[in-house]
Amino acid sequence: MYPLLTDPLFYAAAVPAVVLVGMSKGGLGGAMALLGVPLMALVIDPVQAAAILLPLLIVMDIVSLWTWRGIRDKTTLKLMLPGAVIGVGLGWMMAAVVTTGAVRLIVGVVAVSFFLRWLFQKLNSNESVASHSWVRGTFWGAISGFTSFVAHAGGPPYQVYTLPLKQQPQLFVGTSVIFFATLNAVKLIPYFALGQFDATNLAASAVLMPLAPLATLAGAWIVRRIRPELFYPFMYIMVMIVGLKLVWDGVFELWG
Repeated sequence: MYPLLTDPLFYAAAVPAVVLVGMSKGGLGGAMALLGVPLMALVIDPVQAAAILLPLLIVMDIVSLWTWRGIRDKTTLKLMLPGAVIGVGLGWMMAAVVTTGAVRLIVGVVAVSFFLRWLFQKLNSNESVASHSWVRGTFWGAISGFTSFVAHAGGPPYQVYTLPLKQQPQLFVGTSVIFFATLNAVKLIPYFALGQFDATNLAASAVLMPLAPLATLAGAWIVRRIRPELFYPFMYIMVMIVGLKLVWDGVFELWG
């Protein structure tokens, strides 16, 4: 028996972490997902926490893909996924030299700025619907792939491109599910290569696995019942919360 699996403090942190991440994967924005690793990091090493969560994310992705099957925007995926895969590759190559603190800080500043821009437009009744762009889609896809690999913070760059498109909530979620499921599958290869998976971490993932689909389905249930006029303000607020959390984490890691 692995000592980690008999530690009640581990479960006190890991169970709520998995539930929050699962509901986020179901479609309720990235703020809850960002709490997963920090919650578990209260009792174990952050790198170990991320390694334990990754197999659970794969299960959540499978459940989300089934839940939102057939609902996707092919243009968004066509424009963003190639850049995202390149971004993961760059993250893999630069893993030894890039600090996660710096990446989190930069992504956090971008996310907060994005929210403030939206708020300014909203208050001035100047909000518009964006159109697709190959240049912007490839750029933000690559940034999302890179930050997802290096700092588990791929959500804000993805949302910088997709939220202004003003898709229906179910189409927005269904497309993002495919995007991040693909990213997580691609990330498995470099994670194995970097030695992030061992028997202890995989055993912990297996014990927590039953929570993953239940939490994901709960998040999807809520999204299916939320109106667009509530969904988008909620998502932008989630972007702001994520951004503030990333800024805090980045500053703490760099100068704390």
